[in-house]
Amino acid sequence: MTDLSDLPPARSGRRAPAWPGVPLLVALALWAYAVRHTDVSRLDDYGLVSALHPAFWAGLAVLTTGFWFTVRDARRPGAWSAAYVLGLLVMERATQAVLYPTPLYAWAWKHEAVIDHLLTAGGLQTADQVGDMAVYDQWPGFFAAEAALQRLLGVDSAAMFMAWWPLVSSLMLLLPLLLIYRTFTEDRRLIWTAVWLFYVANWVGQDYFSPQSVAYALHVGVLAVVLRRFGRSAVRRGRPRQAVWTVVITVLIVAIVISHQLTPGMLAVCLLALCLSRRYRDWVPLATTVVIFLAWCLTAALPFLSAAMPDMIRSIGDVGANVETGYGATPTGAGAIATSWAARLLSGSVLLLAAVGVLRQRVLRHRARPLLLVAAAPLPMFAASSYGSEMIFRVLLFMLPGAAFFAAAALLPKVRTLAADAAEQEAGNRQATGSAKARRWGIGTWVPLAALLGGTLAFVPAYSGKDRINYFPPQEVALVRQLFDQAPEGSLVVAANRNYPDAYASYWNIDHYWFLDDARSHVDEIVREPAATLADDMAGVERPARAYFLLTQGQLANSEMNGQLDRAQLDRIRTSVAASPRFRLVAENGAGWLYELKQSGGAER
Repeated sequence: MTDLSDLPPARSGRRAPAWPGVPLLVALALWAYAVRHTDVSRLDDYGLVSALHPAFWAGLAVLTTGFWFTVRDARRPGAWSAAYVLGLLVMERATQAVLYPTPLYAWAWKHEAVIDHLLTAGGLQTADQVGDMAVYDQWPGFFAAEAALQRLLGVDSAAMFMAWWPLVSSLMLLLPLLLIYRTFTEDRRLIWTAVWLFYVANWVGQDYFSPQSVAYALHVGVLAVVLRRFGRSAVRRGRPRQAVWTVVITVLIVAIVISHQLTPGMLAVCLLALCLSRRYRDWVPLATTVVIFLAWCLTAALPFLSAAMPDMIRSIGDVGANVETGYGATPTGAGAIATSWAARLLSGSVLLLAAVGVLRQRVLRHRARPLLLVAAAPLPMFAASSYGSEMIFRVLLFMLPGAAFFAAAALLPKVRTLAADAAEQEAGNRQATGSAKARRWGIGTWVPLAALLGGTLAFVPAYSGKDRINYFPPQEVALVRQLFDQAPEGSLVVAANRNYPDAYASYWNIDHYWFLDDARSHVDEIVREPAATLADDMAGVERPARAYFLLTQGQLANSEMNGQLDRAQLDRIRTSVAASPRFRLVAENGAGWLYELKQSGGAER
């Protein structure tokens, strides 16, 4: 068996000049200039892509080029490659936190509401108390930890720090990724190029303030421990140390299981795939994961699973339905379609590069076969569930650590063993070596650089092309908070969809109705007779509770760009409500409108 630990990068006795710092500093300077001169007040359907100052794109190109020529030079210390990767994370994941005055993503605001509920209620609650939201109380690990963090920091809301969560959760992945890749090679070129491609291809957006972000980092951490400490060579070095690592992964697995529904299943299939390799035929990690997962499902999570199990069983094997998007999730308009294609092409390109790397790098194909198995293991999950029409994105996410490694191998020269190099030299084949040096700055340099640069630039539209949907300006936040500050307990809030900040605020004592989630026939009825139909839907609320109709910029953007109702239809609904004597205007600003149903005039139309 070829041992890639025999393949450290060549070292030179000469000290390398510090020029790699120049493009890095230039890139960061261009980024700083760009964020100071980017206006996000009027986003179009291309999201942040069209709003960014051109200096941002120039900085990203300089950063990528500097990284490529730095990582290929064996004389450069690994610290330079690490610095470039950190620069990439700043430009990719910190840009939105710097540009936007409020946190992105309605789901992040929803998770902030769950933490607020946990702090308010002082404990977990059942479906009888909080309805469908009880599912979060059945997987409370992330929310309990964040509630503790919020109290420790002394802040009133998680919104104080959740805008920076994408950067934090991405940094959490760096160490386990390095440990995984160093298990199979000591070639710094391959390790850092794989890390770069992983971050570039991770556009799926599960790094926001969510249980998935932490559970995924723990998942990669478990794989790193298993790959490094549970192989045959590691086991032979001593059982006492093995027991310590078993305790470590048990703690990580418990944290995953109590925080997220899907990740334990993905971890189980990855560990099962590893057991198919003779090098990792240790069943302890897999058995530990399955036992803890089943124990939680049969106890704390049983209420949710009992209700959801019939639908889950029906979805098994229905691959077509499991990968298709649902109603209201179809990109509409040039910007949304371009963003969707950028994401697809980025993922497709990385997977294609990974396939090329597997075919081209025979040494790696053998030595890193366990990583190849881990990359392929999530694929059968397509047949298991639709996971709310998101299974295809989650499968891509869990394939990434392995796919990025082999994609990086496709961009770099062929890996050779020291024995092969020695045999070639003994044969006197120095001309081949000279030819290789001559090609150093040829096609083998510029074509991979073009591929790396294209993927890095494509990340921006794939990741932030929907910021018109995901960004809520301060005016919208203020309008929604005004609503919940004045809404009495038992009130009803009606909105087009849930894409607005604090959409789940006070969900334990205020009801919500998003009419675009209703049957299409009822949506059509609302479009035909907006004020009358909505007033009838809201008429069951009795004093002192009130019924409100809320329409905001975030709802308009989500409805338009996902093919629900267009702006003309939503404007017609708002105009009808504004003109109806059954409603009164409570508040409005540049980001939305808030109306209240007049309870004393129920007979009016």
